[in-house]
Amino acid sequence: MTLLETLARGAGAIAAYAAVGVILMIVGFYVIDWATPGKLSEVIRTERNPNATLLTSSALAAVGLIVAASIWASGGRLAEGLAGTAVFGLVGIVVQTVAMLLFDRIVGISVRELVKEPELQPGARLLAVTNVAIGLITAVAVI
Repeated sequence: MTLLETLARGAGAIAAYAAVGVILMIVGFYVIDWATPGKLSEVIRTERNPNATLLTSSALAAVGLIVAASIWASGGRLAEGLAGTAVFGLVGIVVQTVAMLLFDRIVGISVRELVKEPELQPGARLLAVTNVAIGLITAVAVI
């Protein structure tokens, strides 16, 4: 295989993983949008709500951790790696959503209430760390 073929193959793999990662982040965004009142992009862009921004950012960072771990674990097997990335990313999004619902029910920290607050709240910080921790746990489980 020539250098040009190797580079083309590698660039194609990067583009494929990036596409799967972006799709997972978009899915993750819309799952958070479903869990929060109002249109999330408007709450962040127009209302400039720090709680919604922090929760969304942490959830997307967690998805990024899972995607990176899936790529690492693929061992260069592109088809398996892409499938694993998609599945594990979706699992991570589901687990994050369940965790948010559990924190609401058990601990009494509601995402729906947090995003109504104009000032950054301690509960948003706690859920943000939870999102990243879930992403890290899922990522390590993938490896």
